Parts: sequence; C-alpha cells; structure tokens
Amino acid sequence: MKRLLRVLSVLALAPMLTFAAAAQDKPKLKLGFAKCAHCTPLVLTPDYAKDIDLEVIGFNTGNDVLTALVSKSIDVAQVTYLHYATALDKGFDVVAISGQVNGGSQMLLSNDLPVKENDWAGLKALIAQRKTAGKPLKVAASRGNAQDLHMRGAFAKQGIDVNKDVEFVNIPNPSDHAQALRRGEVDLICSVEPFATQIRQVGAGKFFGFPYDQPAGKLTNLMVTRSDVVASNRKALQSTVGAIVKVNDYVAANHDAWIGVITKVTGLDKAIAAGAIENLQPDYKMYRTQALAIAVMMRDLKYISRDVSAELVKNMDYSFLEAAAGKPKGELGD
Repeated sequence: MKRLLRVLSVLALAPMLTFAAAAQDKPKLKLGFAKCAHCTPLVLTPDYAKDIDLEVIGFNTGNDVLTALVSKSIDVAQVTYLHYATALDKGFDVVAISGQVNGGSQMLLSNDLPVKENDWAGLKALIAQRKTAGKPLKVAASRGNAQDLHMRGAFAKQGIDVNKDVEFVNIPNPSDHAQALRRGEVDLICSVEPFATQIRQVGAGKFFGFPYDQPAGKLTNLMVTRSDVVASNRKALQSTVGAIVKVNDYVAANHDAWIGVITKVTGLDKAIAAGAIENLQPDYKMYRTQALAIAVMMRDLKYISRDVSAELVKNMDYSFLEAAAGKPKGELGD
C-alpha cells in the first residue's frame, strides 16, 4: 500500500514538474522602452509573445534605454534612428531589427511670443531681433532624441543655426517640458507625445508647427539589439519582432486600447492620450534610405563625428521582420 501511495504521489507531481520544466525552457528576453506615447504599446508585447519569457522595462529617456542595451542590462531596446547612428558612431554593437512607431514631434511656443502658427517668417524676424539685442531666443528639446533632430533639421532648412542664432537649452526629461515653458525658462520647445499635447491642453504653450519638413521626415522609433543576442537567442528575438508587428496592427485599429496604455504608463489623462495618437503612426518597417539621410544630417549638425553609412546599412537585419510580416525586405522599407 505504501509503495502504491508513493507511485501515485509521483504520478500526481509529474504534470507539475513537466509544467515547471517547460517554463524554465522558455527563452528569456528583456526589452527596454522610453516612457513616451510612441513607445507605450510595447508593454503589450508579452501578451503576443507567449512562447518566450518577455520582460518589458520602462526608462525615462531613449538615452537611458541605449545605455542599458550596450551595458547588457537588457537585450532589446526601443530607441530612435538618431540613437542608432550615434551608437554606431561610438563603435557600439547594435543591430536594428524592426521599426515601431513614427511621428510624435511638435514645436510649441511660449504664449507670450507674438508669432502665429507656422509663421516661419515671423519666427525668423523675432530670432534676429532678439539676437541683435543680445537676448537670444531660448530653444529647447531633450538633446539626442528624435524631436531634437527633427527641430534642428527644420530650423536648418529655414536658414536658422541652432548653435549661433538661438540659445539651446537641454531638458533631458520630456515630462519637465511643460513646466519649463510655463515658467518662462524657454521660448520654444520641440517635445514628444504625449507631453507635447499636454502642453497645449493645459495652456502651458501654444502650437507652432510639426517639424517634419526635413530629411528625417516623421521617422522616429527603431528596435535594436546586439549581435551576441542575435547569435544566442534568435528564437526569442523572432517572437519579439512578431509581437511588435501584432501590437502595431492592434493599436492602429484600436485607439481606445492605445489610449489606455498611454494613460497607464504616463499617468496622463485620456484627453491628452487621445490627442497624442493623432500625431503618431504605427509602422514596423525600417527605412534604410531615410536612415542614411538622417546619418548625413547628424554629421552635418556635428551630432556624430564620421560617416556611419556603411555600418548603418550592414547592421540592419531584416530577417526577423521578413519572417514576422511575411514580406520581402523590399516591401519593408529597404
């Protein structure tokens, strides 16, 4: 009888042991993202990557995410095309594996400035006037993010030199942008969603324009990993990219879900989240030609010290995206 009980006990435990072993056998991956409206859909990816143990971690800025990737604290990072080019310029091991969401930039003015929406002539006249008076216009962004590059590119196209004609102010955390405008610490800021929409809705500043008329266009987010992760954890990377594609399709068709994710991650209300997604474009493609244009613009602006074009193209791995989307790379932005 005792022997029979022992056998029955082992048989009862067998399913539990099998389940535990299966859980342990799941590939593990850590994904980092910045807490902006573009990036928040990434918190949904574990629901679409059932065959792996995917942990999603939020960071304040894209710079923080990139640092975590190169220090091997995470395996996949949501950054921007600007971060990608910067990392290559510094010799970091980064491999681009998919796009994510584009857009999300707004230029906003202090309420006191006598400049109307999209009035570049009026803005240039004010900049010249303030420069002559020895009180240059204070222009802000979070240095190193996509909005900073979008703004600088738009200014350069209008003949405005951010380094000579205005005073640039770096405000690293986008959540601080509204208060900087409200307190009069800056005159113009290029911010990211949903904080840009927040500035308008709370009356901290007024809309000037979208900075998309420059070589980068609306190009913003990029998913990157390292070559060692590609070599050792390919199955998990494939599942992750597949999840990103599915999540992008989901939030593009279900704005209520996207609004809910934004409010959960950022703590901002639904009205701000709803306004933010009007300026966002889910897009998992990787745009090689535009990425090369961004690298050229970054070198011209002295954001990077050398031509990284060859590395930029070489380190774009379309294989995961091709498998996830069922399309050749020629249809995926290459």
